[in-house]
Amino acid sequence: MSVPQPTADQRGEEILAVFDTAFGELLAADPAAFRVKFRKMAASAFAFYRGTACLFYHDLGRDQHAGPYVDDRTGRVWIHGDLHAENFGTYMDSQGRLIFNVNDFDEAYVGPFTWDLKRLAASLALIGYTKALSDEQITSLVRTYAAAYRERVHDLATGAKSDEVPPFTLDTAQGPLLDALRAARSLTRFELLDSMTEIRDFERRFAPGGGSIELDAATRYKVLAAFDGYLETLPESSLARPDSYRVKDVVGRRGIGIGSAGLPSYNILLEGNSDALENDVVIYLKQAQTPAVSRHITDPAVRGYFQHEGHRTVISQRALQAHADPWLGWTELDGAGQLVAEVSPYAVDLDWSDIDDLDEISSVVADLGRATATMHAAADDESGHSELVPFSTERAIDAAIAADEDGFGDLLVDFAHGYGARARADHQIFVDLFRNGRIPGLQRPAM
Repeated sequence: MSVPQPTADQRGEEILAVFDTAFGELLAADPAAFRVKFRKMAASAFAFYRGTACLFYHDLGRDQHAGPYVDDRTGRVWIHGDLHAENFGTYMDSQGRLIFNVNDFDEAYVGPFTWDLKRLAASLALIGYTKALSDEQITSLVRTYAAAYRERVHDLATGAKSDEVPPFTLDTAQGPLLDALRAARSLTRFELLDSMTEIRDFERRFAPGGGSIELDAATRYKVLAAFDGYLETLPESSLARPDSYRVKDVVGRRGIGIGSAGLPSYNILLEGNSDALENDVVIYLKQAQTPAVSRHITDPAVRGYFQHEGHRTVISQRALQAHADPWLGWTELDGAGQLVAEVSPYAVDLDWSDIDDLDEISSVVADLGRATATMHAAADDESGHSELVPFSTERAIDAAIAADEDGFGDLLVDFAHGYGARARADHQIFVDLFRNGRIPGLQRPAM
């Protein structure tokens, strides 16, 4: 990809315009949350990259259908939308297995499969730069990712059996992936509940403080009505014990993370699968966001498929993730789509801080390539949403790559270096804009 090189002032104005489109309304509603978000993004080029999928797709949208790998089918694949090297971790699936895989599907949509690969490749360049790896070493990592992705897609396309391409579990994972799974296994529901709740009058309730916001009666009523709507979106298998969904308590929260700044959310405490207080379950209900990628997909069949952003997030996650969270569903609140899912006690993100040995980094990157391929292959004509993707994605992607095997790795390597450099330069421009009070709505307060 040939990345334009505007002046710093020109790029700064471009960044501000993209931010206004992506964040404007939420920032105006809660500038304090965005001040926290932007301070986190200022910490490093990678943190900035994580928080600016909107800018990434703005840049990518200029040549969205370029290249030999995007056609009528491979340009219409269910994609993660924000696939960077830290969006992987553990979860417990609906069958009770701890799995290491892709996580965080807030940006998922339908589009060119190469967009996920490019976003991941550029993130590898940024992580490699942070770890002082040479350009040659970064190139090797990106090629390792591309080769592992291509091999797994080919295996799936040619009918590999499940035991030949198993998921990453306690029995099959190695290295840092296995470390994450073991860490998740050591966690307990009781520890999570103890950090968020207390026992009052022989019943569990949310504890005050810690970011919880007590709700007035009218808001509580609206949240409970939205919860009733959510129950209608769950599969029958999730409704085996009706008492599981007895609501014990509700509190409000406000997102301040890199991806959730300004989004209203609520935590709901439920009975769980038994009367024992240790089996209570916490779910969250949060306003779903417009995915950055959707602003650059014009296909009316895709844009018209979803009821709202909560529906889009859940349908996308169910399509991309085999055996998804059984508590995963959607609803509406105040006319806005909401995502509902469990606050999982078994979620551990991949931690790159101690992955420094080059061989170990390469091994992890290869596993991420395999996980990406498995995710893309899961969401096709067999996923239950064949109206959008009425074909085998792994076969379509396999055929597209086969047409130019040598160019596939080259494409991702060139993009990783080019956009990695662009993101590092953009990060410095952003820091200067932020610290000098140039972001509208977040002007620097007077001393």
